Amino acid sequence: MPTPHPPRPPYPPPGGDTGESDESLAAPLRAGSDAEASRSAALLMARHWQPVHDYAVICLAAPGPLAHMVCAAAFHQVLDRLALGEPADAIRPRLLVAVRDTVVNWAATDPIADVLPGLLKPAGGRGMRTAKSLIPENRALSEHSFQSLPRLEQALLWHTEVEAEPISVPAGLLGMDFDSAAAALDQARDTFREGCVRAHRELAPSTDCRHYNRLLDVPIRRGGALLPDVQQHLSACPYCRHAAEQLGQIEAGLGVLLAEAVLGWGARRYLESRPGRRRPGPARTRGTSRRSGGRRRGGGKPGLLGRVAVPGGRRRGTAEPGTFTRTRGRRAADDGWSSRTLLTGVGVASAGLLATVLAISVWPDGGDTTDPVASTGAAPGTDARSPTGSATAPGKAGLPTAGRATRLHNAAADLCLDIKGEPAAGASATLAVCSSAPTQRWTYETDGLLRSVAGSGLCLDSHADAGVVILGTCADVGARRGDDVRYGLTAQGELLPRWDETLALATAGETAGADIVVKVRDRSAGQRWLTDGPSAGPGSLSIAGTQGPSAQPAELPGTGT
Repeated sequence: MPTPHPPRPPYPPPGGDTGESDESLAAPLRAGSDAEASRSAALLMARHWQPVHDYAVICLAAPGPLAHMVCAAAFHQVLDRLALGEPADAIRPRLLVAVRDTVVNWAATDPIADVLPGLLKPAGGRGMRTAKSLIPENRALSEHSFQSLPRLEQALLWHTEVEAEPISVPAGLLGMDFDSAAAALDQARDTFREGCVRAHRELAPSTDCRHYNRLLDVPIRRGGALLPDVQQHLSACPYCRHAAEQLGQIEAGLGVLLAEAVLGWGARRYLESRPGRRRPGPARTRGTSRRSGGRRRGGGKPGLLGRVAVPGGRRRGTAEPGTFTRTRGRRAADDGWSSRTLLTGVGVASAGLLATVLAISVWPDGGDTTDPVASTGAAPGTDARSPTGSATAPGKAGLPTAGRATRLHNAAADLCLDIKGEPAAGASATLAVCSSAPTQRWTYETDGLLRSVAGSGLCLDSHADAGVVILGTCADVGARRGDDVRYGLTAQGELLPRWDETLALATAGETAGADIVVKVRDRSAGQRWLTDGPSAGPGSLSIAGTQGPSAQPAELPGTGT
C-alpha cells in the first residue's frame, strides 16, 4: 500500500552518507552525469519534500494531486538553478518561495486555472492572486535583511528558528561541524539584526526617519525606554513603528518574524505544521539561552510608546562571532557561462533529472551623505560579513566614498569599466582600454550606489536586463528597486548586488568591448575590481594622464594600509 508521502530521512545529515551536504549532492547536477544527477535529485527531494508539500497544501488550502504538481514544479525550478551553478545552501526557503510563486502564477493564468479548479479556492490560489502583497508591509525590513544574508547564514537561521530543528540539522545540510555551526548561528542572528537597522536607514522615506535610526536601535537592543520625541515620531510614522516592532521581535525570537518576512502567505500555519514546534521540550524560563531554543531574558514585543521590553547586552557564546570557517569547497561556476542564461534558468541537467522531478507528481496524496549606521560595525571598504571585518589591504580594491571618483580596473582583463556610447539610461556597461574618459569614472556612495560621474543621476543597474549590467537611473532611497543599483563591497574587491549577494559583478570576456554581467560568485580574478593608486597629492586619485592601472590600488580614507 503506498505511503502518503516519502519517509522522513534521518538527521544529521538527512539522506545520503554522513559526508553528503546539500552542496555535495548538487555537484552531480552540474556535472551532467544522468545516473548521478538522478540520484542527487532523488536525495535532495527526499530531504526537503515533506516541508515543501506541507506548504503547498497550505497555499492551496487543500491536499491532493494538485499539491504534488505544485511541489514537482517547485523542485523543477530550484534544481534547474542548482544545475546552472547556484549554490545549494539554504535550499529549503527557496523551495518554499518557489511553491508560493507557482501557486500565484498558475492561479493568475486563466487556461491553467480553468483545468485546475483547485486553484480557485478563496483561502488558496484565488486569495493569493487577489492579494495586494504576499509579504506584509510591516515585514519589509526583515525581508530585506534576510535576503541580503549569505546563504549559509540564511540556512542556519531558517532551520533553527523557523523549522525549530536542532543545530545538528543545518550543520549536516551545510557540511559543517557542530561548534562552527553554533558560532555561525550566533553571528547570523547579529548580522540579521544589523541588516534590519541598516535597511531602516537606507529605505527611510524622510530625513526624520533616518535621524531616529540609532535612537530606535540602541534602546530596543538594551531594553531601555524610548525618548519622548521618538515616541511622538512613532505615533505619527507607520514606517518607523513597523521598524520598532520588527526590532523588538528579533529580541524576542526570530521564528514568526522570518517566516512572515520570507513566505508571507500562510507563514503562521506553516510554523504550526513544523514537527519541531510540536515536540514537548524543557520548560523555558527567563534567561534561557537562545542557542538552546529558548527566548532571551525579557523577550517580548516592544512597548512602542514606552519602555521597550527587550533584553540588553550581547549574547554570550562559546566562540567569538566570525571565527568559524567553512570546511568544504564550492564548485565554481563556469566563467564562460552567460549570466543571462544563469538567471533565466533554461532547461535541466538531464532527461533523467527531469524524469525524477516529474515522477513525484504521481505519488499518492499525503546618496545620502550621512554617516553609515553605526551598528553594522564595518568601516567603509570592508566586507560587513567578513569574519574579521578587516580593512581593505594593499593590492585589493578600495572604492572611494561619495564625491571621490576613480576608475575600476578588472583584475583579470587589465581593462577598465566603461559605458558604451553616450551615458544614458539603458546604455551598456563594457570593458575598455583605461583612459581619462569621464565615462570610466565612478563613485561608490555610503548607501551602496555605484554612480557614474559622466551621467548625473545614473548608476549601474544589475537587475534590469536578465543579468547583463546596464546604466540605469539611481533609485530613490525608498524605491522597491533600490537594491538593483546598490552593491556590497568585499575586502577582496568584489561588488555583490544587494538583491542577491550570491552573485558578483563580472565580465563576459577579457577583451575590450566585453559586457559587464552578474555571475555566481566564485572569487575569481574576473570578479575583482581595483581602483587607481594614489597620486603625489594627498587625498587625490591618479586618474588624469594615466593609461593603465596604477601599481598601488587606492584605499578608502580611514581603512588603513
